[in-house]
Amino acid sequence: MSESLAFPVSYPVKVQNGGLFISRGIGTHPTRRLSSHELIYVVCGTLSLQEENTRFDLHEGESLLLFPGREHKGITTFDSDLKFYWLHFDFVKDIAIIKPQPNNPSLQLDIPQHCKVKDRETILTLFRLFLYEQERGGNSLELFLILLLQEVSRAWPENVEPDGPGVALAYKARQLITTQFHLPLGATELAQRLHCNADYLGRVFRLTFQMTLTDALHKQRVTAAEKLLLANTGNVADVARLTGFNDVAYFRRVFRKLLGITPAAYKKLYCREHINSQ
Repeated sequence: MSESLAFPVSYPVKVQNGGLFISRGIGTHPTRRLSSHELIYVVCGTLSLQEENTRFDLHEGESLLLFPGREHKGITTFDSDLKFYWLHFDFVKDIAIIKPQPNNPSLQLDIPQHCKVKDRETILTLFRLFLYEQERGGNSLELFLILLLQEVSRAWPENVEPDGPGVALAYKARQLITTQFHLPLGATELAQRLHCNADYLGRVFRLTFQMTLTDALHKQRVTAAEKLLLANTGNVADVARLTGFNDVAYFRRVFRKLLGITPAAYKKLYCREHINSQ
């Protein structure tokens, strides 16, 4: 008879639920006072919230921790391209806080309330795994939450907008990408519209947003494709064409590179019950 290893597992947190919000460009975040913590991570777009008397403007790649007992509410109408993950959780009562000792080190996470996350790919992967675990009714939700909080604790020390020469140009390029991604668009076309050198625009864009123009364009197009897929708008070829991809095979490669799954598999994986748009 084979043996097994059994050991008790306990976590200092308890997950309530989580999901993915995809905006339709209407409505605002509700006004409410929760009894639990809420972790929010913005994938794209801007989310403006107020907790008590403090305003938070969350941009792509930023997280916010809302505290229980404090009233929070939306300030502006949801951006049309807004997408964010949300997760409600509690801390388990009567958890002893053990101070680190030289011969008995322990991990303590210092989690900023509002910050810019360093490793976007990792935190996105963890949120996707969390939703998958929630979907299948698994018992590892608390583990994924701790890993998510750990990623947030590694955030940049200050959440500031980049500065320096060319930043205004970079923001104009991002605005064009946001509004005209469905048109034939690339570094050369963007530079022509902004009356600048393509190499220079590429450099200042990467310094400002830590990504290339091509990566930003792909992310915007894939974000739009997600909405169309969830709304069941045409087949994959139609979705590719509507989001600016002339080559369906290339669309599939880019989609899979960014999200880890094919467009068809995406619709099956993200069950509607865990995605809300209002």
